[in-house]
Amino acid sequence: MGLELPKYPEMEDDVVNFTDSEIISHVKDALNSVQSGDSNSYNQLVGVMHHSKHLAPDEVALLETTLKALAGAVSCIEITLHDSLLSAIFSMSMWNYGPHVADALAELIVSLAISNGKYIDLCLGMLVSNFTPPPYFLDKLKLPRGLERKGQVLSRVHAAFKKIADYVPLAPLRLLTIVLQGMPTIYHKDRAIVIYVENMLKLESGEIGEVVGSTMLMAVVDRLIELDVEIGWETILQDDFSKGIFEMELEDVDDDVESAEPDIGEFRLSRKSLAGNSIAELLDNLLVLTFEHLESCERAGQLAKVFETLLQSFQITVMHAYKSKFTQFVIFYACALDPENCGMRFATMLADLFVQDSHLQPTRMSAVAYLASYLSRAKFLSASFISGIVKRLVDWCLEYCKTRDGDINPNTHQVFYSGCQAILYVLCFRMKVFIDVPRLKLMLLPLEQILKHKLNPLKVCLPSVVEEFLRQAKAASFFSVSKTFIFDGLLESELSRAFGGLERLDTFFPFDPCLLKRSDSFIRPMFVFWSMVKPTYEVAYDDDNDAGSSDDDSIQDFVNEDEDIMNDGVGKSFDEQEIDLDEFDCALKKMSITPKNGFSYKFGGRFQEPTRMPSRIRPSTSPESF
Repeated sequence: MGLELPKYPEMEDDVVNFTDSEIISHVKDALNSVQSGDSNSYNQLVGVMHHSKHLAPDEVALLETTLKALAGAVSCIEITLHDSLLSAIFSMSMWNYGPHVADALAELIVSLAISNGKYIDLCLGMLVSNFTPPPYFLDKLKLPRGLERKGQVLSRVHAAFKKIADYVPLAPLRLLTIVLQGMPTIYHKDRAIVIYVENMLKLESGEIGEVVGSTMLMAVVDRLIELDVEIGWETILQDDFSKGIFEMELEDVDDDVESAEPDIGEFRLSRKSLAGNSIAELLDNLLVLTFEHLESCERAGQLAKVFETLLQSFQITVMHAYKSKFTQFVIFYACALDPENCGMRFATMLADLFVQDSHLQPTRMSAVAYLASYLSRAKFLSASFISGIVKRLVDWCLEYCKTRDGDINPNTHQVFYSGCQAILYVLCFRMKVFIDVPRLKLMLLPLEQILKHKLNPLKVCLPSVVEEFLRQAKAASFFSVSKTFIFDGLLESELSRAFGGLERLDTFFPFDPCLLKRSDSFIRPMFVFWSMVKPTYEVAYDDDNDAGSSDDDSIQDFVNEDEDIMNDGVGKSFDEQEIDLDEFDCALKKMSITPKNGFSYKFGGRFQEPTRMPSRIRPSTSPESF
């Protein structure tokens, strides 16, 4: 059956029927005529390629037919003779056309790419340019028809990548370079970057992901870091930092109750400060896109493989980006999706980095800072696994003390002090479980020897952390010191600033609550907020729970575990141990670890009064800090 070739502008009104081969022959003649000096038909051909917007039905049919004919005549196209035609083709956007023309255009691009190696980069570049719509189309993405067009275009683009890769095995490597070079900067329009990254992640999980996947994902993480560090600390931190992070602040509760902005969230002040920040909103959208990608990988059974890439990216980029506030939640979320593999692997990797002397000092300090924050905040980690990691830290610090006989020297013993602070910080969150389980309490006995050593970590670590630790330890009759520590509400000290170094790793707790609204909705169910912690000095039972606390149940569950606690990495998570938050509701109304002017939130809609959470520990205000 033949195709009807619509007339060119100069053709007569009579409609002529042509077969497919006749149409292709006609186009070939037009292409070959350029060499003989007769370019009239060729110019008409180029003119058809420039038809893009508001096309009449006959113009659409003409464009589709011509594109199909060109696909059959690619052997006659010469880059030197037909540069104007090629330029017109490669500047076309599938977003401007319906599915039939888009199909014909994709077919032509594939045919060109596999016909001659010199067209590979041009064809791949054209397809990559279709990752994002023309500027006029961006607002249409909010509408159903715009989303439908997006699906039509991107499915054809990625199908074309696959066809080209099937015929040209090295094409994915060339594609990788083109995609990375064409990645929009952080100053492009929000939706354009989001769609571009969406396509990068689609390539990572697609059929050619074996070749380009890991590099694509690492490039996405790098872009997240670039956005992250653009958000200054001064944008987020608006508290009175003369107060310690674990200090009770009764006045904040009253302030929050009187707030005229209900349901804004636990991070009301911080989020308010980020409102209207285009960089923060863009980062939030890209993080959500990445979280959703990880979920799809988990459903497809590919998360373990993707996690290897995330670990590599973390060690190369994220772990040393001390200004990063949100990007690290990518690997946190991956761990939460697979606690028994990814979750435990991440913590073990961090512990290994810390205890091995072969690593650089900043790497070890950063690793243990991440480890402390992760063990404290990850709701999905088992109690037995956390205790095992803490024991590794205690054992290392104890061995360090045995080989050192000097006095306090924050600069010389930075790694040691960072390890001690990590232990104290985790115990601020997990003390009650350790104290109430005899085997775990025995595990911590060497800690007293460490803390009373001549290196005196209690004087060097952050006063805010030390003060909270001592308060809980005293209430639990676990540890006491003969000397009275008077911190007077200090968040940090000269000694802690000294061991923290220029990067202020003494104040680096990277998994503090995520202040990005959409991202937080993913992290929140898997996250331990300070308002959920029951410190040893807070014994507040509901009248309805006189029979015993659910903490007692969780402790009994732990004692009854069949396997040895140090070898069992797959126990119940703290969340699964049925800790009843209502049990200490009234305590939440009286306690906060935020500085003055702390944030408020109605956690999960469960509490009638806003609960408390820890503010990010403030970086030093000294010139060498963040």
